[in-house]
Amino acid sequence: MATRTLAARVGRPHISWALPGVLFFTLFAVVPMVYAVYLSFCGSWGGLGSPRLSGTSNWTRLFNDQGVRDATRLTVVLTVLSWLFQTPVALLLGVWAAGRERNRAVLSAIFFIPLVLSTTAVALLFKALLDPNFGLAKTIGPWVGFPGGNIIGSAHGAVAAVAFVGGWQFMPFHTLLYQGGARQIPPVLYQAAAIDGAGRYRQFFHITLPQLRHTVTTSSVLIIVGSLTSFETVFLLTGGGPGTSTTTLSYGMYQNAFQSFDFGYASALGTALVVVSTLLSLVMVKVTGFGGMRSTREGM
Repeated sequence: MATRTLAARVGRPHISWALPGVLFFTLFAVVPMVYAVYLSFCGSWGGLGSPRLSGTSNWTRLFNDQGVRDATRLTVVLTVLSWLFQTPVALLLGVWAAGRERNRAVLSAIFFIPLVLSTTAVALLFKALLDPNFGLAKTIGPWVGFPGGNIIGSAHGAVAAVAFVGGWQFMPFHTLLYQGGARQIPPVLYQAAAIDGAGRYRQFFHITLPQLRHTVTTSSVLIIVGSLTSFETVFLLTGGGPGTSTTTLSYGMYQNAFQSFDFGYASALGTALVVVSTLLSLVMVKVTGFGGMRSTREGM
């Protein structure tokens, strides 16, 4: 009887186990988010004194701000570039790394090194490499259409550099997702396809890719949300320049808050960014059917 009672207690989740995580999330995520929403309805509060409610003036300004429209357009461009750059490469590398050969394991471990580096270190490293005077940019610049090597000094080059640096660092993470997903595909599917005469390309497009559709959705949501909220790379690599060519929404929020000391307007911008990111994630989950997915092993 005592053994049965102990087993029941062990097998039954207790709410106190989740309490530390819930408190941490509430204190460092929910409370700041609620306070940011409150500040978005306050006037031009500079951080001193008490903020005062001013209605929807910040939101009206937000929807009429040409700078926000330009930053939104740039953020969308960077998000699309990041997805187009990271998804195909990470998918192919992940499927390749799922092989059991020792050389693949060693190369995969080396390839994952950028993932353990901080975003600050990566941004500063590439800023030095892309320096037109002392970095490698002077050498590789002519190859990519910049004869003087001033890649981050031009609008298109700076946007491409931001997308490339972010993808270079976080692509190993998405590769890891695809590697794990590829290793869960039942080998019997490939064996049956080989018996029917299907080659590697047909196996990839008719077995591997369909089996990884939910992994693609997960990776895509993370890429999109991460690109929408990316800040450190822009801040350290280009500083939003040249001009405003790389001023994204998240960097614009920083400028309004810590350079113009307009925390009310910055809070409105941040709140809008959170809402848009959440809605995009929900739409992707709904459209792709990820929320109602079933096991890919069903029927086997």
